Amino acid sequence: MTTWRSWTDVPDDLGRTVAVIGNFDGVHLGHQHVVRRAREVADELGVDQVVVVTFDPHPIAVLRPDHAPPTLTTVDERLRLLRGIGVDSALVVPFDRDVAGWSPAEFVDRILVEALHVRGVVVGANFRFGNRAAGDVATLRELGATRDFVAEGIALDGGPQVWSSTYVRNCLAAGDVDGAAEALGRPFTVRGTVVRGDQRGRELGYPTANVPTVGLAAAPADGVYAGRLRRLDTDEELPAAISVGTNPTFAGERERRVESYVLDRDDLDLYGVEVEVSFVAHLRGMVRFDGVDALLAQMADDVRRTREIVG
Repeated sequence: MTTWRSWTDVPDDLGRTVAVIGNFDGVHLGHQHVVRRAREVADELGVDQVVVVTFDPHPIAVLRPDHAPPTLTTVDERLRLLRGIGVDSALVVPFDRDVAGWSPAEFVDRILVEALHVRGVVVGANFRFGNRAAGDVATLRELGATRDFVAEGIALDGGPQVWSSTYVRNCLAAGDVDGAAEALGRPFTVRGTVVRGDQRGRELGYPTANVPTVGLAAAPADGVYAGRLRRLDTDEELPAAISVGTNPTFAGERERRVESYVLDRDDLDLYGVEVEVSFVAHLRGMVRFDGVDALLAQMADDVRRTREIVG
């Protein structure tokens, strides 16, 4: 998949395209539905190329940074997932106050007409764009009528409610990784580089691969989960019991992190390795134990249940 990091990078000889526009955070089933429809529109119009238009950073992070939601995926993860569902090219629009000030017509002319030569545009039905979110699907249709493109908005209905990134975040905040997976069409994952921790898990007989939860990245609620750890250097996938939180049994621990114990493996050296941790089932909430013996008994039970689910 070809990726352009600015509209000025798009080659003049691109040819006609069908564009899908949105943030695509999480690339959930609703996003996938829109992309599939864009492919159908491209076939109907005799256009070869489906281009995704997305934004970096998320517009809310620029316009209302105090209200910016935790992101489900990085831009690079978004692009990887979009490539996997058949997108041909992607334009990542660097979003800033200047772009935010464009009128709907200016956005359409600069991005869709001049850069991407669109013949068709497909968006979610609630899509808004332009200064103060003044444009909507009707605006796209009106502008397209004088600029030789058609536009349509797709309702993102399905699952337990409207498919949305907000719904996925709410599921994760409640520890409902099943609900998140249902909306995403796959288990929720976090990626990161394994760092050296306090090695308390190794001392207890349960060595863990520790990935800090940093920045605006989303993670499930504090608790223990059954899931899998995948090494990105070898693509090896391993069953794991996963703890998310600060480990309240031990005083002084404040850093929130994702700790994965790979079942029956104490020989792994993962420091500095980039991994992907997927969450399959919620086992329990985070609990403070009175002592190490009680903690060990619970950890043994967590491992047993994890083995039943993913082992």
